[in-house]
Amino acid sequence: MPHGSEPITVAIVDGAAALPPGIWNGCAGTENPFVFHGFFTALEESGSACAESGWMPQHLVAKDSSGTVLGIAPLYLKNHSFGEYVFDWGWADAYERAGGNYYPKLQSSVPFTPVTGPRFLVRHDAPGTVRDALILAMIQIAERSGISGVHVTFPRREEFESLKDHGFLPRIGQQFHWVNEGYATFDDFLAALSSRKRKAIRKERQAVRNSGIVIDAKRSADITESDWDAFYRFYRNTSDRKWGQSYLQRSFFSLLHERLGDHVLLFMALENGRPIGGALNLIGGSTLFGRTWGTIADYRFLHFETCYYQAIDYAIQHGFGRVEAGAQGSHKIQRGYLPVETYSAHWIADPRLRDALERYLQQEREAVRDEMLDLSEGSPFRRATSPHRLP
Repeated sequence: MPHGSEPITVAIVDGAAALPPGIWNGCAGTENPFVFHGFFTALEESGSACAESGWMPQHLVAKDSSGTVLGIAPLYLKNHSFGEYVFDWGWADAYERAGGNYYPKLQSSVPFTPVTGPRFLVRHDAPGTVRDALILAMIQIAERSGISGVHVTFPRREEFESLKDHGFLPRIGQQFHWVNEGYATFDDFLAALSSRKRKAIRKERQAVRNSGIVIDAKRSADITESDWDAFYRFYRNTSDRKWGQSYLQRSFFSLLHERLGDHVLLFMALENGRPIGGALNLIGGSTLFGRTWGTIADYRFLHFETCYYQAIDYAIQHGFGRVEAGAQGSHKIQRGYLPVETYSAHWIADPRLRDALERYLQQEREAVRDEMLDLSEGSPFRRATSPHRLP
């Protein structure tokens, strides 16, 4: 076991593949598949997150004097702000109009993934100073390289508080998560809703069934390369049409399947046996994470059924405590997904930009929390609810 008084050194590696899976996952733990070695290597080796796509891996590795890896901080050098889900385009524009260089910047996140999780992967038996060493290393790299800032997005709350202690500016956002209150069946969940909302959900689900569409839940060995071919078509069609850009390469999905195995859950929508849409989920220790979805055309209520209701049903059947269905979307409230705070923290080198952002973020935090309270008043549940905080 490493001793707390031992010196800690921090080095940079140019990709997750530079570390063995066992070493990386020994720091990542077992709860959140988005920080597993296999998820990062699938992104990087597929070309989805690499220097050519503007995500240059600069992962930090903390070691003790014997060379034992104590902790890892996934980190990327970026020349744009795509694929982050915490938007700073306005900051970049304002700074560059004032004569500064906002890019490149350092980004501590899981690419293209708005899921809260550990951003400092620290072995359970490591000293408490490891996270501090990784945070200080991020700042030192930015200072020595003349980089405008370090941005840590979707950290856990305890990490968020620690980053604030190191001078990072705090930012909050919101998502909509479903929480399992001990339901035994989907009907038990519906019974907790107001009559009007309960009837609306039943009507939407029935409309999908009446159209002849069947949803097939597939895990691990049940998923084929043909399934991934179809799903990639759905993903490209929907992301190109809705957001104008598809970040993930086709090979990412095969690598993900190969390396994360039974953590992968795919809901495939079939019409007369033909795949027409699907939703990719990852299974964590106690949480079902909605990852991405797509379809070949617009089918009424299919998005709600495939992404939201199927996930709730699966979580109830398999005892998961929470469903995280991705970013944004206040329409989720009417389907049982309630507001939760999310977090990001931002170290800014230029004191002029920092001062301006500090004032802006204080106002933004107040506005976000007010909005969350207003949204909670529209909860579909019969009992009163309030916004949640993530751990």
